[in-house]
Amino acid sequence: MNKTVIITGAANGIGQAIASAFARNTFRTVIADIDSKNGNKLATDLLNDGLEATFIMCNVSDPESIKNLVAEVNKIYDGADIVINNAGISEFIPPKDLTVQKWDQILNTNLRSSFLMSREVASRMKKKGGGSIVNIASTRATMSEKNSEAYAASKGGLLALTHAMAVSYAEYNINVNCISPGWIHTGDYEKLRDIDHSQHPSGRVGKPDDIARACLFLTNPDNNFINGENLVIDGGMTRKMIYQY
Repeated sequence: MNKTVIITGAANGIGQAIASAFARNTFRTVIADIDSKNGNKLATDLLNDGLEATFIMCNVSDPESIKNLVAEVNKIYDGADIVINNAGISEFIPPKDLTVQKWDQILNTNLRSSFLMSREVASRMKKKGGGSIVNIASTRATMSEKNSEAYAASKGGLLALTHAMAVSYAEYNINVNCISPGWIHTGDYEKLRDIDHSQHPSGRVGKPDDIARACLFLTNPDNNFINGENLVIDGGMTRKMIYQY
């Protein structure tokens, strides 16, 4: 029987590439997003290609919406085997202007949701004999641009949450890993400049499919010795020392 995967924030960008990759690898793919227009379109496109995909509306910043999503997946597919916690938002706000409400919105969307989603799906994964969880963090968890305090904190929290859950769920055969993308371009790739590509040791800016392939790799049962890990996918950019000559 084909396995079931939930991808949050799957209607656009990196999440869309992840959902397409899993569907094309014969997974029953649940597209979870607040964007119903693009989410339904993606599901329809995949179905028209003979693949199995379902869109379910979910606002991951709302705990009840997460519970409803998981309950629906349990009803349709008898639970998820894999969850990709991809949904996230980013706003650059000077610290003096960052309100408590905005801080909470970013942390709740990017960090709290990953914990709540993982906890909800874990109960059914236990009964099914195991599963896999991947949290999508960012290289901004360990390096920053100015005015990114809430975003950086949320992504740094995902790194810590990942290894904590890996240990907590180990006895249930549930693997938990993290991916930290660097510059992944979701717009018109042809509009990028040579200087954009050349600052990466790999010689190019990243693409959403780079992250999608990593998700497939980490959730493959043959790779279950990778657990509690953070996989940085940034073309080597964060390993490059930069000097002004």
